[in-house]
Amino acid sequence: MLHQIYNQYYTVMEKNYTRKTVQSNSDMLTVQLLSNFIEGDISAFSKLYDMHVNLLYNYGYKLTTDIELLKDCIQDVFIKIYNKRTELVTVINFKSYLIISLKNKLCDESRKRVNLSDVAVDELDILSSDNIERDYIDCEKEKLNSAFVSKMLDQLSPRQRKAIVLYYIEEKKYEDICSIMEMNYQSVRNLIHRGILKLRSCAA
Repeated sequence: MLHQIYNQYYTVMEKNYTRKTVQSNSDMLTVQLLSNFIEGDISAFSKLYDMHVNLLYNYGYKLTTDIELLKDCIQDVFIKIYNKRTELVTVINFKSYLIISLKNKLCDESRKRVNLSDVAVDELDILSSDNIERDYIDCEKEKLNSAFVSKMLDQLSPRQRKAIVLYYIEEKKYEDICSIMEMNYQSVRNLIHRGILKLRSCAA
């Protein structure tokens, strides 16, 4: 259990470090642009379109091979957003809102044209199992995992946490940890051992 927690923590931190910075900046910009657009800034709408149109193309192409249908549906989604911008005040996640709107639009049009990748509308969820929605869900799960591991490590004393991170996550040798923490060999071993026992009791 402990080994899995350490590996999970290391993997999540490594994968999220760069992505968190980029995604956070992008999300903040989206929130600001959406707010500006709701207040009547048309240039903000153009920027939102440019930021998200490729995401919708990539997502939609996994649902249909009819490019013209996809283009029409994407345009319809943005036209609806433009015409009903005051309703966007309740939108929490704009990307998810766009994806769901496009999927619903494709479903509606497929019922009319019966030309959506030669499959029934009911099969859309099967086709989209490995798409942006799944990536979004996985990202949220990683956030939860990261929060869980951080909460576990917060149960330790600062010195226990530092020693365990150095040994299990940064894979430092005992001798290196002794030097970094200015402790003797046996004290470091005892510190890590007590930390492990504490984690085990918290995880039980």
